[in-house]
Amino acid sequence: MKGNAALCLILLVCIFCIPFITMGAAMPDKTKSSQSSSQQKSTSSAKSSQTSSASSAPITGASFKIMDETSKKILTVSDRDFLYGAIVTEMSPTDQPEALKAQAVAAYTYYSHLRTQQKEKPTAALNGADFSADTQNWGAYVTKDQMKARWGSNFDSYYNKLTPIVDAVYGQTLQSNGELITATYYAISAGKTEAAADIWGSAYSYLVPVASPGDVYASGYQTTVTLTTDQFKAAALKQWPTIKFTGDASKWIGASKCTNSGSVETIVIGGQSVKGGDARTAFGLRSANFTVSFAANKFTFTVKGWGHGVGMSQVGAAYMASQGATYKEILAWYYPGTTLVNAK
Repeated sequence: MKGNAALCLILLVCIFCIPFITMGAAMPDKTKSSQSSSQQKSTSSAKSSQTSSASSAPITGASFKIMDETSKKILTVSDRDFLYGAIVTEMSPTDQPEALKAQAVAAYTYYSHLRTQQKEKPTAALNGADFSADTQNWGAYVTKDQMKARWGSNFDSYYNKLTPIVDAVYGQTLQSNGELITATYYAISAGKTEAAADIWGSAYSYLVPVASPGDVYASGYQTTVTLTTDQFKAAALKQWPTIKFTGDASKWIGASKCTNSGSVETIVIGGQSVKGGDARTAFGLRSANFTVSFAANKFTFTVKGWGHGVGMSQVGAAYMASQGATYKEILAWYYPGTTLVNAK
Protein backbone atom coordinates (compact mmCIF):
# COMPACT_ATOMS: atom_id res chain seq x y z
CA MET A 1 0.00 0.00 0.00
CA LYS A 2 1.25 3.45 -0.79
CA GLY A 3 1.97 5.65 2.13
CA ASN A 4 -0.63 8.21 3.13
CA ALA A 5 1.88 10.99 2.63
CA ALA A 6 2.52 9.95 -0.96
CA LEU A 7 -1.16 9.61 -1.65
CA CYS A 8 -1.83 13.03 -0.16
CA LEU A 9 0.83 14.54 -2.43
CA ILE A 10 -0.72 12.87 -5.47
CA LEU A 11 -4.17 14.15 -4.57
CA LEU A 12 -2.97 17.68 -3.99
CA VAL A 13 -1.11 17.70 -7.29
CA CYS A 14 -4.33 16.56 -8.96
CA ILE A 15 -6.05 19.73 -7.78
CA PHE A 16 -3.75 21.88 -9.87
CA CYS A 17 -2.73 19.63 -12.72
CA ILE A 18 -5.86 17.84 -13.85
CA PRO A 19 -8.45 19.82 -15.82
CA PHE A 20 -11.95 19.99 -14.41
CA ILE A 21 -14.08 17.18 -15.71
CA THR A 22 -17.56 15.89 -15.00
CA MET A 23 -17.69 12.67 -13.06
CA GLY A 24 -19.71 9.86 -14.61
CA ALA A 25 -22.83 8.64 -12.84
CA ALA A 26 -21.32 8.23 -9.40
CA MET A 27 -24.68 7.08 -8.10
CA PRO A 28 -27.96 6.07 -9.72
CA ASP A 29 -30.63 8.77 -9.86
CA LYS A 30 -32.66 7.08 -7.13
CA THR A 31 -29.61 6.84 -4.95
CA LYS A 32 -29.14 10.57 -5.20
CA SER A 33 -32.64 11.28 -4.02
CA SER A 34 -32.51 8.69 -1.26
CA GLN A 35 -29.09 9.88 -0.22
CA SER A 36 -30.36 13.43 -0.01
CA SER A 37 -33.40 12.32 1.96
CA SER A 38 -31.41 10.24 4.40
CA GLN A 39 -28.90 12.98 4.99
CA GLN A 40 -31.70 15.42 5.72
CA LYS A 41 -32.45 13.13 8.67
CA SER A 42 -28.75 13.44 9.51
CA THR A 43 -27.90 10.85 10.13
CA SER A 44 -29.31 8.11 8.42
CA SER A 45 -27.37 7.22 5.16
CA ALA A 46 -25.96 6.77 7.21
CA LYS A 47 -28.08 6.98 10.13
CA SER A 48 -27.33 7.03 13.83
CA SER A 49 -23.82 8.29 13.54
CA GLN A 50 -23.23 9.43 17.11
CA THR A 51 -23.44 5.87 18.43
CA SER A 52 -20.52 4.25 20.24
CA SER A 53 -18.27 1.63 18.69
CA ALA A 54 -19.51 -1.96 18.68
CA SER A 55 -17.12 -4.37 20.29
CA SER A 56 -17.45 -7.57 18.30
CA ALA A 57 -16.72 -8.31 14.66
CA PRO A 58 -19.46 -9.80 12.46
CA ILE A 59 -19.52 -13.55 12.01
CA THR A 60 -19.05 -14.59 8.42
CA GLY A 61 -22.03 -16.63 7.29
CA ALA A 62 -24.39 -14.75 9.59
CA SER A 63 -27.39 -12.76 8.40
CA PHE A 64 -28.95 -9.36 8.81
CA LYS A 65 -32.53 -8.84 9.93
CA ILE A 66 -33.83 -5.82 8.07
CA MET A 67 -37.18 -4.16 8.65
CA ASP A 68 -38.73 -3.03 5.37
CA GLU A 69 -40.10 0.43 6.11
CA THR A 70 -42.95 0.03 3.62
CA SER A 71 -44.27 -3.43 4.44
CA LYS A 72 -42.96 -3.53 8.04
CA LYS A 73 -41.90 -7.09 7.29
CA ILE A 74 -38.52 -8.27 8.53
CA LEU A 75 -36.22 -9.59 5.81
CA THR A 76 -33.53 -12.10 6.71
CA VAL A 77 -30.58 -11.53 4.40
CA SER A 78 -27.25 -13.32 4.42
CA ASP A 79 -24.21 -11.13 4.92
CA ARG A 80 -22.99 -11.87 1.41
CA ASP A 81 -26.33 -11.10 -0.27
CA PHE A 82 -26.57 -7.94 1.79
CA LEU A 83 -23.45 -6.58 0.10
CA TYR A 84 -25.10 -6.67 -3.34
CA GLY A 85 -28.21 -4.89 -2.11
CA ALA A 86 -26.29 -2.33 -0.06
CA ILE A 87 -23.75 -1.34 -2.71
CA VAL A 88 -26.32 -0.46 -5.37
CA THR A 89 -28.39 1.79 -3.11
CA GLU A 90 -25.35 4.01 -2.73
CA MET A 91 -23.38 3.82 -5.97
CA SER A 92 -23.92 2.74 -9.56
CA PRO A 93 -22.76 -0.75 -10.60
CA THR A 94 -21.05 1.00 -13.52
CA ASP A 95 -18.78 2.92 -11.16
CA GLN A 96 -15.10 2.27 -10.51
CA PRO A 97 -14.65 -1.27 -9.09
CA GLU A 98 -12.21 -0.16 -6.38
CA ALA A 99 -14.66 2.52 -5.25
CA LEU A 100 -17.45 -0.07 -5.14
CA LYS A 101 -15.26 -2.29 -2.98
CA ALA A 102 -14.62 0.61 -0.61
CA GLN A 103 -18.35 1.30 -0.43
CA ALA A 104 -19.08 -2.37 0.25
CA VAL A 105 -16.65 -2.49 3.18
CA ALA A 106 -17.93 0.79 4.62
CA ALA A 107 -21.58 -0.31 4.40
CA TYR A 108 -20.85 -3.78 5.79
CA THR A 109 -18.94 -2.24 8.68
CA TYR A 110 -21.63 0.33 9.38
CA TYR A 111 -24.52 -2.12 9.42
CA SER A 112 -22.55 -4.80 11.24
CA HIS A 113 -21.97 -2.12 13.86
CA LEU A 114 -25.73 -1.54 14.10
CA ARG A 115 -26.36 -5.30 14.28
CA THR A 116 -24.05 -5.62 17.25
CA GLN A 117 -25.69 -2.66 18.96
CA GLN A 118 -29.14 -4.17 18.52
CA LYS A 119 -27.98 -7.41 20.10
CA GLU A 120 -26.68 -5.48 23.08
CA LYS A 121 -29.55 -3.00 23.39
CA PRO A 122 -32.55 -3.69 21.11
CA THR A 123 -34.71 -0.86 19.81
CA ALA A 124 -38.35 -1.76 20.43
CA ALA A 125 -39.60 -0.17 17.21
CA LEU A 126 -37.41 -2.51 15.13
CA ASN A 127 -39.19 -5.62 16.44
CA GLY A 128 -36.01 -7.66 16.52
CA ALA A 129 -34.49 -6.25 13.31
CA ASP A 130 -30.95 -4.92 13.16
CA PHE A 131 -32.01 -1.79 11.28
CA SER A 132 -34.67 -0.56 8.85
CA ALA A 133 -34.40 0.01 5.10
CA ASP A 134 -36.60 1.85 2.63
CA THR A 135 -36.38 -0.83 -0.05
CA GLN A 136 -39.12 0.74 -2.16
CA ASN A 137 -37.03 3.89 -2.58
CA TRP A 138 -33.67 2.11 -2.65
CA GLY A 139 -32.64 3.25 0.79
CA ALA A 140 -29.94 1.17 2.56
CA TYR A 141 -30.85 -2.16 0.91
CA VAL A 142 -32.77 -3.63 -2.05
CA THR A 143 -33.57 -7.20 -3.04
CA LYS A 144 -32.38 -9.02 -6.13
CA ASP A 145 -35.90 -8.87 -7.57
CA GLN A 146 -35.90 -5.10 -7.16
CA MET A 147 -32.61 -4.91 -9.04
CA LYS A 148 -34.12 -6.98 -11.86
CA ALA A 149 -37.17 -4.72 -12.02
CA ARG A 150 -35.08 -1.55 -12.25
CA TRP A 151 -32.24 -2.72 -14.44
CA GLY A 152 -34.22 -4.83 -16.89
CA SER A 153 -31.99 -6.09 -19.68
CA ASN A 154 -28.91 -4.72 -17.90
CA PHE A 155 -29.45 -6.89 -14.84
CA ASP A 156 -27.12 -9.75 -15.77
CA SER A 157 -24.21 -7.49 -16.76
CA TYR A 158 -24.59 -5.31 -13.67
CA TYR A 159 -25.00 -8.20 -11.26
CA ASN A 160 -22.10 -10.10 -12.80
CA LYS A 161 -19.91 -7.04 -12.36
CA LEU A 162 -20.82 -6.89 -8.68
CA THR A 163 -19.96 -10.55 -7.98
CA PRO A 164 -16.15 -10.26 -8.12
CA ILE A 165 -16.41 -7.07 -6.06
CA VAL A 166 -18.43 -8.86 -3.38
CA ASP A 167 -16.07 -11.85 -3.52
CA ALA A 168 -13.05 -9.58 -3.03
CA VAL A 169 -14.27 -7.87 0.15
CA TYR A 170 -16.82 -10.23 1.73
CA GLY A 171 -16.12 -10.50 5.47
CA GLN A 172 -13.91 -7.42 5.64
CA THR A 173 -14.63 -4.67 8.16
CA LEU A 174 -12.94 -1.53 9.40
CA GLN A 175 -11.96 -1.51 13.03
CA SER A 176 -10.32 0.82 15.52
CA ASN A 177 -8.80 -0.59 18.69
CA GLY A 178 -10.44 -3.92 17.94
CA GLU A 179 -13.93 -2.47 17.56
CA LEU A 180 -16.14 -1.92 14.53
CA ILE A 181 -16.10 1.72 13.53
CA THR A 182 -19.00 4.01 12.69
CA ALA A 183 -18.17 4.06 8.97
CA THR A 184 -20.31 6.95 7.78
CA TYR A 185 -20.43 8.02 4.14
CA TYR A 186 -22.32 10.37 1.83
CA ALA A 187 -22.42 11.56 -1.78
CA ILE A 188 -20.07 14.53 -2.27
CA SER A 189 -17.87 16.56 0.06
CA ALA A 190 -17.15 20.25 -0.33
CA GLY A 191 -13.50 19.40 -1.10
CA LYS A 192 -12.60 18.47 2.45
CA THR A 193 -14.43 16.10 4.77
CA GLU A 194 -15.90 17.17 8.09
CA ALA A 195 -15.00 16.18 11.64
CA ALA A 196 -17.74 14.19 13.37
CA ALA A 197 -17.27 16.40 16.42
CA ASP A 198 -18.15 19.51 14.40
CA ILE A 199 -21.26 18.01 12.79
CA TRP A 200 -22.68 15.77 15.52
CA GLY A 201 -20.82 16.80 18.65
CA SER A 202 -19.15 13.41 19.19
CA ALA A 203 -15.48 12.97 18.33
CA TYR A 204 -14.04 9.90 16.61
CA SER A 205 -10.33 9.52 15.92
CA TYR A 206 -11.06 8.23 12.39
CA LEU A 207 -13.80 10.72 11.44
CA VAL A 208 -11.62 13.78 11.00
CA PRO A 209 -11.11 16.22 8.12
CA VAL A 210 -9.16 14.94 5.11
CA ALA A 211 -8.75 16.44 1.66
CA SER A 212 -11.14 15.17 -1.01
CA PRO A 213 -10.14 17.18 -4.09
CA GLY A 214 -11.84 14.89 -6.61
CA ASP A 215 -15.24 16.05 -5.43
CA VAL A 216 -14.92 19.46 -7.07
CA TYR A 217 -15.07 17.74 -10.48
CA ALA A 218 -18.53 16.25 -9.85
CA SER A 219 -21.49 17.71 -11.72
CA GLY A 220 -23.41 17.98 -8.44
CA TYR A 221 -20.57 19.58 -6.48
CA GLN A 222 -22.18 23.03 -6.41
CA THR A 223 -25.91 23.71 -6.47
CA THR A 224 -28.15 26.69 -5.79
CA VAL A 225 -31.54 27.11 -4.17
CA THR A 226 -33.44 30.36 -4.75
CA LEU A 227 -36.43 31.35 -2.60
CA THR A 228 -38.70 34.37 -2.70
CA THR A 229 -39.03 36.30 0.54
CA ASP A 230 -42.40 34.64 1.16
CA GLN A 231 -40.99 31.15 0.50
CA PHE A 232 -37.99 31.84 2.72
CA LYS A 233 -40.19 33.14 5.53
CA ALA A 234 -42.61 30.22 5.31
CA ALA A 235 -39.80 27.64 5.33
CA ALA A 236 -38.07 29.32 8.27
CA LEU A 237 -41.24 29.60 10.36
CA LYS A 238 -42.04 25.95 9.75
CA GLN A 239 -38.62 25.03 11.18
CA TRP A 240 -38.43 27.74 13.85
CA PRO A 241 -41.93 29.01 14.77
CA THR A 242 -40.61 31.55 17.27
CA ILE A 243 -38.61 33.56 14.73
CA LYS A 244 -39.85 37.11 14.17
CA PHE A 245 -39.41 38.60 10.69
CA THR A 246 -39.69 42.37 10.60
CA GLY A 247 -38.28 45.22 8.56
CA ASP A 248 -35.99 44.96 5.55
CA ALA A 249 -35.75 41.37 4.27
CA SER A 250 -32.11 41.92 3.37
CA LYS A 251 -31.44 42.09 7.13
CA TRP A 252 -33.09 38.74 7.91
CA ILE A 253 -29.79 36.88 7.45
CA GLY A 254 -27.04 37.62 9.92
CA ALA A 255 -23.57 36.31 10.74
CA SER A 256 -22.66 32.66 10.42
CA LYS A 257 -20.05 30.45 12.07
CA CYS A 258 -18.48 27.65 10.04
CA THR A 259 -16.39 24.57 10.69
CA ASN A 260 -12.81 24.37 9.44
CA SER A 261 -14.11 22.39 6.46
CA GLY A 262 -16.73 24.99 5.61
CA SER A 263 -20.08 23.69 6.88
CA VAL A 264 -22.27 26.21 8.67
CA GLU A 265 -22.37 25.48 12.39
CA THR A 266 -24.69 28.36 13.27
CA ILE A 267 -26.30 31.20 11.34
CA VAL A 268 -28.47 34.10 12.46
CA ILE A 269 -31.90 34.10 10.81
CA GLY A 270 -34.50 36.64 11.82
CA GLY A 271 -32.34 37.67 14.75
CA GLN A 272 -32.17 34.10 16.08
CA SER A 273 -29.08 31.89 16.01
CA VAL A 274 -29.93 28.48 14.48
CA LYS A 275 -27.94 25.38 13.61
CA GLY A 276 -26.57 25.02 10.10
CA GLY A 277 -27.92 21.48 9.84
CA ASP A 278 -31.40 22.72 10.70
CA ALA A 279 -31.09 25.46 8.07
CA ARG A 280 -30.14 22.80 5.56
CA THR A 281 -33.33 20.90 6.37
CA ALA A 282 -35.53 24.00 6.43
CA PHE A 283 -34.46 25.28 3.03
CA GLY A 284 -33.99 21.95 1.26
CA LEU A 285 -30.22 22.24 0.76
CA ARG A 286 -27.97 19.35 -0.23
CA SER A 287 -25.50 20.11 2.53
CA ALA A 288 -24.82 22.53 5.36
CA ASN A 289 -21.85 23.95 3.47
CA PHE A 290 -23.57 27.02 2.06
CA THR A 291 -23.57 30.77 1.71
CA VAL A 292 -26.66 32.91 1.20
CA SER A 293 -27.19 36.20 -0.60
CA PHE A 294 -30.17 38.51 -1.11
CA ALA A 295 -31.08 40.42 -4.26
CA ALA A 296 -34.26 41.36 -6.13
CA ASN A 297 -36.39 40.18 -3.20
CA LYS A 298 -34.96 36.67 -3.39
CA PHE A 299 -32.61 34.64 -1.20
CA THR A 300 -30.08 32.51 -3.05
CA PHE A 301 -28.24 29.69 -1.32
CA THR A 302 -25.01 28.50 -2.94
CA VAL A 303 -24.31 24.99 -1.70
CA LYS A 304 -21.19 22.85 -1.94
CA GLY A 305 -21.26 19.07 -1.62
CA TRP A 306 -24.11 16.66 -0.93
CA GLY A 307 -24.57 15.03 2.45
CA HIS A 308 -23.29 15.52 5.99
CA GLY A 309 -19.64 15.42 4.92
CA VAL A 310 -18.38 13.03 7.60
CA GLY A 311 -16.38 9.97 6.54
CA MET A 312 -16.11 8.69 2.99
CA SER A 313 -17.20 10.76 0.03
CA GLN A 314 -18.56 8.37 -2.60
CA VAL A 315 -17.68 10.68 -5.49
CA GLY A 316 -14.27 11.25 -3.91
CA ALA A 317 -13.76 7.49 -3.66
CA ALA A 318 -14.69 7.06 -7.32
CA TYR A 319 -12.27 9.80 -8.29
CA MET A 320 -9.44 8.25 -6.28
CA ALA A 321 -10.15 4.90 -7.93
CA SER A 322 -10.03 6.54 -11.36
CA GLN A 323 -6.56 7.80 -10.47
CA GLY A 324 -5.35 4.30 -9.58
CA ALA A 325 -6.04 4.08 -5.85
CA THR A 326 -7.07 0.68 -4.46
CA TYR A 327 -10.05 0.23 -2.18
CA LYS A 328 -7.66 -0.28 0.74
CA GLU A 329 -6.03 3.07 0.02
CA ILE A 330 -9.42 4.75 -0.30
CA LEU A 331 -10.58 3.39 3.04
CA ALA A 332 -7.31 4.28 4.75
CA TRP A 333 -7.63 7.81 3.38
CA TYR A 334 -11.19 8.51 4.47
CA TYR A 335 -11.01 6.58 7.77
CA PRO A 336 -7.44 7.32 8.92
CA GLY A 337 -5.94 5.14 11.61
CA THR A 338 -8.37 2.28 11.12
CA THR A 339 -7.48 -1.36 10.42
CA LEU A 340 -9.00 -3.49 7.67
CA VAL A 341 -9.89 -6.83 9.24
CA ASN A 342 -10.90 -9.98 7.35
CA ALA A 343 -13.28 -12.18 9.34
CA LYS A 344 -13.29 -14.99 6.78
